[in-house]
Amino acid sequence: MRNTCGICGRMKIETLIIGAGAAGMMCAAHAGPDVLVVDHAKAPGEKIRISGGGRCNFTNMHTSPQNFISGNPHFCKSALKRYTQWDFISLVDDYGIPWHEKTLGQLFCDVSAKDIIAMLRAEMDKAKAQLWLQTSVESISHDGERFAVSVSKEGRTTQLDVKNLVVACGGKSIPKMGATGIGYQIATQFGLPVITPHPGLVPLTFSDEKFKPLAGVAAPVRVTANETSFDEALLFTHRGLSGPAVLQASSYWHEGEGITVNLDPSGTLMAALQTHRQTDGRKALTTVLGQHIPARLVEHLREELTLDGNIADQSDAALSALCEKLSSWELRPAGSEGYRTAEVTLGGVDTDALSSKTMEAKSMPGLYFIGECVDVTGWLGGYNFQWAWSSGWAAGQAIAER
Repeated sequence: MRNTCGICGRMKIETLIIGAGAAGMMCAAHAGPDVLVVDHAKAPGEKIRISGGGRCNFTNMHTSPQNFISGNPHFCKSALKRYTQWDFISLVDDYGIPWHEKTLGQLFCDVSAKDIIAMLRAEMDKAKAQLWLQTSVESISHDGERFAVSVSKEGRTTQLDVKNLVVACGGKSIPKMGATGIGYQIATQFGLPVITPHPGLVPLTFSDEKFKPLAGVAAPVRVTANETSFDEALLFTHRGLSGPAVLQASSYWHEGEGITVNLDPSGTLMAALQTHRQTDGRKALTTVLGQHIPARLVEHLREELTLDGNIADQSDAALSALCEKLSSWELRPAGSEGYRTAEVTLGGVDTDALSSKTMEAKSMPGLYFIGECVDVTGWLGGYNFQWAWSSGWAAGQAIAER
């Protein structure tokens, strides 16, 4: 039974972690004795469970600071260096969880994302960390030495007297999973600046539904936003553009700006068309292009690019001009699908207010922010989970060593 303060009547706890997601559970496993994790959800690790199509893209073999977006690109270096992707892979292996590399260093569970959740819960059990689910935070205050936290569970309010408070409740992405942005409210309450949050890794939309006829068409492309490019697949949707290349670029795109789509990322289309001119001269230009670019997309571009005549009728200059247009297709999205489908939240608690080694607030000893609520956002492909593991571990170690 937990200690209760005889004066204030509050339940005394060494460390309270708000959020039973990836970062919160990781921190709980390393933060030493007397840890309580609270979450309003019915089960821990819900975003883990749905990630990677239910297989959880739990890290990336190529993780480095270059794969993260932040107002301070150096902030993530300490945590990522001290708890690496290899450390997490070793933990996964220790639990006998089978995994595989899909593409570009992305690692997935062979069986189920639930294996990762079970592993983290087992680590929490080893550390004797407690978990209260369906528990909401009602209020937080600080008396100069400790935090007073009021939580509500099943209609019953409990007052907690807390030494260390870890905020691990994520961002605003996927509100149907319960995301609220409460972490930003806590930061603001205690005077920490917050970089304006906005959706990241999110499909882009077009107001005129120009791509609705192409819904379901995919193609390998290079998408560029703000001079940052990604070579992966693009997927046309009823509302606009999605697919890995677009999701990646969306984190660098700002509303009102354009993006560039290169439909010839390998740079081999010109040579291929010249060969077709020699061997398939009587074929229509659209037919030949359809062998290299999805035919429905070619038809969509037919009028815009004046794709008339046979391939034999095209001079080198005409083919060069065509390839130039196809490799620099300028588009201006109207917006994005927002937090509803965004995989992450960009922005968050300003890293200038935190210690990069411990994740502790510089102005408030005992207050920590980890995971997605911090202004550190990874690329698509397991990087955000690695940030959760690394930042959670860093905070946990710091608390355990105090």
